[in-house]
Amino acid sequence: MFIRKNNTLRWLLIAFVAILTIALVFGCVFWWDKPLYLILHGETCNMWTPDGGFWCGVAYILGKVFSAKMWLAVSALSVLIFFVYKAVSNENDFRFAFKKIKNSYAFYLFCSVALAIIVTGVLKFIIGRSRPILYAALDKTAFVPGTVEDLFNSMPSGHTTVSFAGLVMLGMLFPRIKWATWTMAIIIGVSRVYVGAHWVGDVLLGAFIGMLCADLAKSALKKINSK
Repeated sequence: MFIRKNNTLRWLLIAFVAILTIALVFGCVFWWDKPLYLILHGETCNMWTPDGGFWCGVAYILGKVFSAKMWLAVSALSVLIFFVYKAVSNENDFRFAFKKIKNSYAFYLFCSVALAIIVTGVLKFIIGRSRPILYAALDKTAFVPGTVEDLFNSMPSGHTTVSFAGLVMLGMLFPRIKWATWTMAIIIGVSRVYVGAHWVGDVLLGAFIGMLCADLAKSALKKINSK
């Protein structure tokens, strides 16, 4: 979205979308999150169990399959498998494998996901927004910056951020399935509101950060590998 065919970044577009995203997130925090949550959240569904009907089960499974830990584990394992394969297929030449891995699709995916996880963790700690469960239980919302408590780690949505980072990167690496990767990323974001794990504002911010992380990772790696 923010990257040209020559792998340079469209900084003006990034700035515009960043301002638009921040404006929408503020609007969600102050006005729209609560009514949108009541519309999109499945009343019998929560993020801890699949009990609550078919769609709740689907959303619950998506939460497990596309968690940050799963993304990191799968992408890291892909890098390791590629590295071992290249080394073994070239008479155990690990230097050759290291050179090859830096320009592999597996490494691009890993870097995109890792960057998204780092950014998300920092922002969650700084922002400290309460999850919808607090609103559902006590009719309250709050911001508690500087905490690692999960109840106040709602913004941005980690599942959404990392999934957008991973799926957008896959869409760039395999353009023919781009429509499918983007569709899945959007579904994952909506599912986080459906299970009551996040507000819409959390998902919007996560989607923007994930897209940006994918583009930043691809642009940086292309420059490094071209030297």
